[in-house]
Amino acid sequence: MALAHVEFFAETLGLQSSIDVILPERSRRRVGLESADVSPPYPVLYLLHGASDNHTCWQRFSSIERYAADKGLVVVMPAVQYSFYSDMKQGFPYWTYLTEELPEIVRAFFPVSDQREDTFAAGLSMGGYGAFKLGIRQPERFAAVASLSGSLSQRSRIVTDPNAGFHNPILFEMARLTFGSAEAYDGSEHDLAHVLEGRIKEGARLPKFYQACGTADFNLDINRNFHRQFAGRVDLTYLETTDAGHEWHYWDTAIQDVLDWLPIRRASADGEHDSNGDERGE
Repeated sequence: MALAHVEFFAETLGLQSSIDVILPERSRRRVGLESADVSPPYPVLYLLHGASDNHTCWQRFSSIERYAADKGLVVVMPAVQYSFYSDMKQGFPYWTYLTEELPEIVRAFFPVSDQREDTFAAGLSMGGYGAFKLGIRQPERFAAVASLSGSLSQRSRIVTDPNAGFHNPILFEMARLTFGSAEAYDGSEHDLAHVLEGRIKEGARLPKFYQACGTADFNLDINRNFHRQFAGRVDLTYLETTDAGHEWHYWDTAIQDVLDWLPIRRASADGEHDSNGDERGE
């Protein structure tokens, strides 16, 4: 795999921004690292960081580059600070950046597909919320989205005492700056369960969902509640790992399962695509 560090001016944010990008390499000569025999345009995975992380953490604390080597896809890791992948009430419009400007920048710099069937999102914690937010609010653009230890509801961060427990008080303050009050959050575009209920009622073509959490994770109840609400109503894969907490050892393992689960299409010599080795119709 090739690794690109990209610095650029984001017009939407009015400031310099960063992405790290993992790309397939044509050479298959590297010892000990299998490479997929694929050609551009490549499928693309937007891999999202957690609240206290940035665009470098997936590479620093997991082996994502090695795991993605035989998948034949581009992995884009953007930096969004403590934005909850949202247009903040008091702050920057990171949702607009993520959904409008960033895809155009990625396609301008790298040979990625613009097809829904080739576009995915995944993330951990706040990034799991962001990945599901992309799939729920823009189902026409994403074929599959995955959440690991996802904070799939942000309401508790608005109403809970920020000094309770081990949580970082800065995270609670940023949630309030992003969403405002609990009343403003409930039933809004940020309330994923509310938006997904609306999508189901509309009969929208939804992506595949992958949801995983450890039983020792403080986000477990949030994940169980989401699963109970939508199991059997959407294409949702749900996994719990016994005793796994909110930590990188778990995410490093879980992201491998996500990559295997993604419905990645492979282009054949005649231009047809298949997924997981099977012929797939459009």
